Amino acid sequence: MIKPKLCLEHSMFFVCVVLLFFRTFCYGQDSGDYERFVDSADIYIDYDTKKAITFLDSIPQPVDHFIKKGLPNYYVLKSLIYDENNDDIKSYQSIMLALKYAIHEKNYEVAGEASLELFSSLYYVKKDTTAFKHLKKAREYYKLSDYAYGDFEVDLTYAYAKFLDNEYKACNKLLLDNLVKYKDAKDDAYFYMFALNMLISNYLALDDLEAAHVYFKEFKKLKNNPTIVLYNYASFEALAEVSFANTHFKRKQIDSTLHYLSKASKNKRFMTEDVKEDYFRLYIDSYRILENKENVEAYTDSLAVFENKMYESIMTSSYEVNNDLVNKGFELKIVSDKQYLNGVLVVVLLLLLTASSFIYMFFYRKQKLKTVDLSNQTSNLSYLKSNNEKLVVKVQGLEDYIASLKKDIKKISTIRETPVQREKIKELYKNVHHNSSTILDKSKSHLDLVNGLNVNFFQVINKMYPQLNDSDVIICYYLYVGFKNKEIAVFLNTSVRAIESKRYRITKKINIDKEKSTLVEYLKVTFRTSEKILN
Repeated sequence: MIKPKLCLEHSMFFVCVVLLFFRTFCYGQDSGDYERFVDSADIYIDYDTKKAITFLDSIPQPVDHFIKKGLPNYYVLKSLIYDENNDDIKSYQSIMLALKYAIHEKNYEVAGEASLELFSSLYYVKKDTTAFKHLKKAREYYKLSDYAYGDFEVDLTYAYAKFLDNEYKACNKLLLDNLVKYKDAKDDAYFYMFALNMLISNYLALDDLEAAHVYFKEFKKLKNNPTIVLYNYASFEALAEVSFANTHFKRKQIDSTLHYLSKASKNKRFMTEDVKEDYFRLYIDSYRILENKENVEAYTDSLAVFENKMYESIMTSSYEVNNDLVNKGFELKIVSDKQYLNGVLVVVLLLLLTASSFIYMFFYRKQKLKTVDLSNQTSNLSYLKSNNEKLVVKVQGLEDYIASLKKDIKKISTIRETPVQREKIKELYKNVHHNSSTILDKSKSHLDLVNGLNVNFFQVINKMYPQLNDSDVIICYYLYVGFKNKEIAVFLNTSVRAIESKRYRITKKINIDKEKSTLVEYLKVTFRTSEKILN
């Protein structure tokens, strides 16, 4: 007589055999075919994320059964996609898997890259000092690889961390120790340019004009270097000249201040928003000291136009966020109900499949097996009930948050002082971004959240530039409403350098003539006109 335990094992073996046969039948390709999917995704990742996702999602799960080599690259690409969708948790998990498989396959260049990404995620944004262990490991992995500039990547990353922490002397020492090496990298002068830019900023912060001038002179020699993008050079040059003007203003050397502001004017269209704002304010303060009322009024008007465009957009966005969050509350409740019903349906289907296979093979044990199935059903239904209760609590929390947000918006609308109102709006926007990211599914909520801020903008940009991915569209909208790179980096939980890089790729995708207009100016002119047409 067969024991009940043996019957259960036989039945489960039968189910596994059926599933293995089905998988082999459906996915009969060898691993090389799927590894080509990873290569194809790598080609499209920079300019067509949707195609890259299509290739990666075409690989059956679990991927390690279908890809013998190339798993590190697969998870690096997954991490980049999750990062563009602002899903930090999945991005972090993917880069951890990339590191794991890179070490296993001895792909040490990818292991070094993954370690640097882990450092950036933990330190630049969260200031977690445990991140430095990843920086150390990155250097070790690069030494095991054939990548010639591995040490450059690690050293500049470490120096940039010191720069962000305002440890200017420590940053300078790290840069100067390796400056000759950066200069000798003839096939990629970006390392040298980036190091010089930090040195200039550091010495100006330390009020050492003489040293700053020495490195600024070196910086200018890179102007026509073919390995450097003109946009990046012009942006760095404008930043340096405005910084020189600011240092001379602090010394009350007004003539020198105006001299550097005049030089910076030629790169005005390449300035970031924060640099441009400093540029206007320095002109106003300088002419006020010279008692030149006409120029003070002229630059005050320019600054007012600049700030009004930015803060009017922020004001509009702040009120529209309320309606968007209300809609999200209803959507979350609907999703909760659907998930519960789908879960019950899945449980029922699994029970039917299990019962059918058991009856077919072991009909004389039917009563005992039904008892086991009933126990499993009770456990699964209890689990679904617990999840549903958690979702109800989550929806209630969202409704309470929306009610609180309405009160905050009403208070802000009564403030008459523009500077106070402006700071309250920025504080409210950051609070909305942070809380919506914790209440909603972060992988989808950010685009859904901002998509409701300006319907016309998103309709026009999706129609005009279908080649832009979701991350590109989000950054374009933030630039359009007037946010600075630093603010966008905080909202998207990434670094300023990553935002600058994405801005450059967007400029290439939509073919902007950089000699005539910057990305910000182009967006403001184009979509201000487009919105009038739509309205």
